[in-house]
Amino acid sequence: MYLLFIVILNAVLVQWTALWSNSMGETVFLEGELWVAVCFYSIAGLALLSILLFKKRQNQFVLNRLNIILNLFLLGFFVYRSLNLSGEAEVSEKGIGMLIPVFSIVFLALANKAIKKDEDLVKSVDRLR
Repeated sequence: MYLLFIVILNAVLVQWTALWSNSMGETVFLEGELWVAVCFYSIAGLALLSILLFKKRQNQFVLNRLNIILNLFLLGFFVYRSLNLSGEAEVSEKGIGMLIPVFSIVFLALANKAIKKDEDLVKSVDRLR
């Protein structure tokens, strides 16, 4: 379920949220930055691939860790970008789309916790046989 939220956040919701405003006051969406779009879609793709690998929990765990690293890279870029943008109390130039990697990291950590719990349950059942 958590991985489905990540797919929705990074593939669908990011289309309608503003990332930041440039120096001319124009709002920059995902279409304005190609490599940011590639990062968001690859995060969604890795989460979808992880959903499809439901029988291989160890591979899911590894893919989710890789996805966390990619989210941290994107979050680092957004922090760097927001520190270089000037913002005032009345008009903020930072968009809500910059928080999507934070939510993705939280959902990935919760998904890894659930995968670990499932793996421990399967191991305990195998021990009883």
